[in-house]
Order: sequence, then structure tokens, then C-alpha cells
Amino acid sequence: MRLSKSLCTVVGQVLATTGSHAALDIIYQTAGAPGDPPDLSHGTKWKEWLFRAGIDPNVDSLAVLGNVLEEFMDIPPDKGIPEFAEWKEKRTRIEIALEENGLRYFRFGRILPQGQSPSQLEHHPIPMNSSFPAKPSSVEELLNVILRGLRRAMHPLTHRRKGSQPLIFSNEYDVQDLLHAILRPWISDIRPEEFTPSYAGSSTRMDFLLPAHTMVIELKFVRDRAHAKRIGDELIIDIEHYRKHLQCNFLWCVIYDQDQLLTNAEGLRTDLEGSRTMKHGELAVKVLVL
Repeated sequence: MRLSKSLCTVVGQVLATTGSHAALDIIYQTAGAPGDPPDLSHGTKWKEWLFRAGIDPNVDSLAVLGNVLEEFMDIPPDKGIPEFAEWKEKRTRIEIALEENGLRYFRFGRILPQGQSPSQLEHHPIPMNSSFPAKPSSVEELLNVILRGLRRAMHPLTHRRKGSQPLIFSNEYDVQDLLHAILRPWISDIRPEEFTPSYAGSSTRMDFLLPAHTMVIELKFVRDRAHAKRIGDELIIDIEHYRKHLQCNFLWCVIYDQDQLLTNAEGLRTDLEGSRTMKHGELAVKVLVL
């Protein structure tokens, strides 16, 4: 569905006030916005990226729009503070823009044409020519979807229904457990915390070994600024350990940086990604910063 320029403008203007370039880049990318971020000013970048999603025939534009808006629409500031009234005004502005385009927002990032409801959608089979994402054809495609969507997967768990205890993802183990749970329906043999061969007199536990794919996933949680400065060195040592493991030909280094403490994430990725030669072959390293 084509998204009108007026709707994209309203959404872009509202979201531009909620975060930095880096923060909104992550939201748009995990929402499924196509291509690289437009090289535009903070005031115009977000509406242009949405409009581009709306004219791309390979993109489910309503899904992207809903994913982009989910956090803003579903998480109000505390009542009684000045920010709450401002948030409510901006939320109403978005609802009016959606209504003018024949659309309506539902909780958890669902945007549907007026007259439809999520319950109706759940009882109708998806047509074969639907623009919903297809089943991943490779483990790499699967990991890209799951890892880039981790933050969205956390959302309904951290903002649960009234009376339910919310889950908090405050450390490395919390995020690793969520990733493990999401992977299990897709990959039958996942071996967490298996030891690597010794390097420089010590060995380490790998986070997840996927033997059928000769792959390891290593997830790092950036705890504070001091840890952000050390994380590259930690991964260099980990890579040397994995080079000696006979069942590891592919290594995914996933860095979860929820507070944006890394000062040069792109430089870190560029330095670590690539192939390393081993006695039994090559180790291909991929780095993903969330």
C-alpha cells in the first residue's frame, strides 16, 4: 500500500522529536524499512524513509509503519508529568493522520484499514500472494530476522497486561535466554555454553553452537562505557578461540548496545568482520550491532 506524503510527514515529524539519528535508525531497520537510511537532515529523513517503504512493491508498508510506531504509541510517559500531555497530543495527531488515510492503529504495532480488526485478521487465511515475509530460506536469513527483531520481541514482555509481572532485560543472560527461546522452534540442535579449545592458556564458553550449520552465535551485552571500550578486545580473543573449534566455520558476533554506549559501532564492525584462515578451513566472522 502506498503511504501518502502527508501521513509520512506527520509520522516523521513526531518521531524526529523522540530520539537521535542512531536510535531511530535502529527502530526503522528492525521495523523492516527498505534500503540504507536516507542521507538527509533529522527533520526530513524519517518521512522520506517511510514514503520509500510505501512505494516499494516488495515491502509490506503497513507492517513497517506499525513497527515504526509501536514503541511510541504503546508506551506513554508517566501520567502527571508535562511530557505525558505532549505525548498524548502527538499520539492524537498520528491517529488523525491515519484516519484521514482510511487507517487505524491497534496495540502491538498493527495498522489496518478502517473496518478491520486484529481479531478478524486472525480468522482469515493469508492469501498466497500476500506481502507478508516468506519463511527464511537459510539459517543466515533466519538469524537476520530474529536478531534484528530482538528489541521488538522484548516489547510485549516488558509491557505486559495488567496484573502480569513484566520481564526485564538488564544483562547478557536475559538477552541470551530470549534469543535461545526464539531460536528453538527453528533449530533443533542448539548447544549453549560449550567450551572452546584453549587459546593463550585458557578456554572460554561459547554462547550458542549450532552444529548442523557449523556456526556459533556470540552475544555481548554492553554494560557501561568502560565495557564498551573493551568489547572489541573481548571479541578478538573470542575469535581466536573459535578458530580452533572444528565445528565452527561461521561466527556471528552480536553486540546488544541498548544505551548506545559504543562510540564507533561501524568501525568496530569493519575491523572484526571477514574471514580468518584455519588449519581445517576458514572462519567467516559477521558482526551485528543492535
